[in-house]
Amino acid sequence: MNNVVVTDVPRAPGDKIDELAGFGVATVHEALGRVGYVGTEHRPLHRGSRIGGSAVTALCWPGDNMMIHAAVEQCRPGDILVVTTASPSTDGMFGELLATSLVSRGVRGLVIDAGVRDVAELKEMGFPVWSRAISAQGTVKATAGSVNVPVTVGGQTIHAGDVILADDDGVLRVAQADVERGITASKARLAKEEATRAALAGGELGLDRYGLREKLTSLGVRWVTAEEYAKEQA
Repeated sequence: MNNVVVTDVPRAPGDKIDELAGFGVATVHEALGRVGYVGTEHRPLHRGSRIGGSAVTALCWPGDNMMIHAAVEQCRPGDILVVTTASPSTDGMFGELLATSLVSRGVRGLVIDAGVRDVAELKEMGFPVWSRAISAQGTVKATAGSVNVPVTVGGQTIHAGDVILADDDGVLRVAQADVERGITASKARLAKEEATRAALAGGELGLDRYGLREKLTSLGVRWVTAEEYAKEQA
């Protein structure tokens, strides 16, 4: 592990991040071509949060949260802390006290590829967390790691300054260079969905709206009456 703390990481404009976050993880994921999703293992500690922010990354040793403390110093208002370990760990590396420190710096939430504890307190604080585990197992502060280096979470490589979106549907990584495209594509997707919603509410079937009837026919599906089906099975 290359032990380093990288400072002054460039961030995307805050207003653009907020606009992108407003669309939600599922919409942006689809709009950008289904890329950047960190998968199903990282779930929200409590429901109802929707956040977006710039990633500050921390690479720690398993069972050691010292680099989380180092990462707090690098956090700015509007950031999201992203934590992972050099090898798999489910220890409770983060809790109420670290959350209190992050809140004081304006951090919007945490994505951690390990465990958290103090769940009741974090919920009471309203501090959003997406984690892979919940564990009362504590950690030490003994081994150096790195801050603001590329890390891998759920198969996605996250660079410091990448935009992180998180809500009840999961966590999404968006490269800074894709923020504007994500906004434009998400607006277009929402407009298309609104038209579809109106059509479905008016009684149109998805089979016809999406051209699925013809597709099923091309795949060999036939529409037969119950009587015809019974004769075929006889």
